[in-house]
Amino acid sequence: MKKALGLSLLSVAMMSLGSASAAKITVWTHFEGPELAWLKDQATAFERATKNDVDIVSVPFGTIQDKFIQSAPRGQGADLLVSQPHDRLGAFAAAGVIEPLDKYITSRTDLSKIALSTMTYKGRLFGLPMFAEAVGVVYNKKLVKSVPTNWNDFIKVAQANTGNGRFGFLYDIANAYYNYGIINAYGGYVFKNNNGTLDVKNLGIANDGAEKAASLLNDLRYKYNLVPEGLDDQAARSAFLDGRLAMYLTGPWNMGDIKKAGIDYGIAPLPTPPGATSKWSPFVGVQGIMLSAYSKNKTVAAQFARQLVTSDAQVSFNKAGGRLPVSLSATTRLKSDPVVAGFGKNINLGTPMPNVAEMGAVWGPWSNANAQSVAKPNANFKQILDAAQKEISANIK
Repeated sequence: MKKALGLSLLSVAMMSLGSASAAKITVWTHFEGPELAWLKDQATAFERATKNDVDIVSVPFGTIQDKFIQSAPRGQGADLLVSQPHDRLGAFAAAGVIEPLDKYITSRTDLSKIALSTMTYKGRLFGLPMFAEAVGVVYNKKLVKSVPTNWNDFIKVAQANTGNGRFGFLYDIANAYYNYGIINAYGGYVFKNNNGTLDVKNLGIANDGAEKAASLLNDLRYKYNLVPEGLDDQAARSAFLDGRLAMYLTGPWNMGDIKKAGIDYGIAPLPTPPGATSKWSPFVGVQGIMLSAYSKNKTVAAQFARQLVTSDAQVSFNKAGGRLPVSLSATTRLKSDPVVAGFGKNINLGTPMPNVAEMGAVWGPWSNANAQSVAKPNANFKQILDAAQKEISANIK
């Protein structure tokens, strides 16, 4: 009787211990469609393997940063963010809402060094890189055989394909992110990079090179008559999916729909702009997983984060939405994939976006300046860019 009672009490104790050891983590994500389905599948596999619970919550990309910074200190935010661009990392770290990952991520040999560097802030790893992205010229092979490597030839091909409801070259020309490759080619920059250290007091968005870039962007609309007024990325995307656009400056995030449309596509860099001091060099963005500093289940959350960047997970994520993995072994396995090969070339040409907190002061004024520069023919580029730089400088403390 005593033995039976002892075994019974032991069983209850073990059940209690088992339930106490199970954790529930909340994951906020901006993923949609097949990528969201992939994340849910990963969560299900993790739950089965670890007996922990994962709650996936969809939060719009545009609101997730402010919402997390406000809610995390109150214990109402997510345990993990899957995923966030590295240019937000500085703001998250400065607010104290994300946890350094150095003690959780001990093996990093399979992750791209460039990607790891973008997720490093003041010498500490604050994000687990998941995928990289940069824009490139996606072209319809039915309309153009290849993208010319010479700028003048590029313009001629684009103009030859423009008219009667068709377009030769389109993109959201008012968007600073898309324009950076041209701005950088002429010598413009956001913050001066001094041997890997960004000088946030040295802004280059209104220098001579930036003005030359603004003039060229204005020409794409008003001199070459390629990009109509009021056109945004959604309109350009629709034209490409409909087979009415020959060349489209976009990123890997649109490749899932382009594949579904059955378009025979290719991917290439934008040619070097005329008179530029260097080659076209687009912004390189890396999105990574970030761990809440206020999470009560950091170890479990970090375990799930590590699962998402394994080689197998990265390959399946690429198949779901076309994103470019930062896992070196996954990249090797996907080397024959035209999306990985095409955008991978542009990433190698690119410049990482600044990841300092001061970047948050840049986007608004800089984006407005880009929009104003292409709002009418021969705009006063110097006045527009000087005003934006002055506003940004005033906002950086």
